[in-house]
Amino acid sequence: MKRTLTRDDIIPLSDFLKIRDQKRLEITALKRNRRLSVGPDIVFYFENYQTIWWQIHEMLRIEQGGDSQIDDELNAYASLVPKVHPDQSQDLVATMMIEIDDMVRRRRVLAQLGGIEETVSLRFGDTSINATPETEVDRTTADGKTSAVHFLHFILRPDEIRSFLTPNVDVILAIDHPNYSHKSLLPEGTRQSLGCDFDLHHQ
Repeated sequence: MKRTLTRDDIIPLSDFLKIRDQKRLEITALKRNRRLSVGPDIVFYFENYQTIWWQIHEMLRIEQGGDSQIDDELNAYASLVPKVHPDQSQDLVATMMIEIDDMVRRRRVLAQLGGIEETVSLRFGDTSINATPETEVDRTTADGKTSAVHFLHFILRPDEIRSFLTPNVDVILAIDHPNYSHKSLLPEGTRQSLGCDFDLHHQ
């Protein structure tokens, strides 16, 4: 599993278009076990090198910004590829999206969920991993309104990774915001898919 995504990984748009249909099928299949709803309005999409590679190429295809757009997309998304840290901890990375179609209701709900990115945790066994939000952009405003999109890292130590990888372990993704308290059990297929994000050579 690749841990970094740089300019060298970006292929010309003309080459991407030739393989896009096949890649879309592959990414759709991959994402099937990497999406989890928590409560009625929030969905987590767990990222890895392949999903972020696809996201960047799709943005380049849609916006047609050419070479000058590549650095902007890398700055926006490359940090969402799961990493191995110097202390041998590793992370799972998720995009958390508040998905409400009705614009009036969405605006009302977002105004009530300030700081929600600080209330997310991953729980398994005796372990609870609090999410670490990306801080490049402040996604909760001073008046308590949150963004519809958040990027979260769950950093696991080697012993926690071993526990997470234990077959059939119950893994819970939870949100404990005063105005949105929900949790979901990761299906076994999702736990196994996320387990592939870890580099076992560092265990």
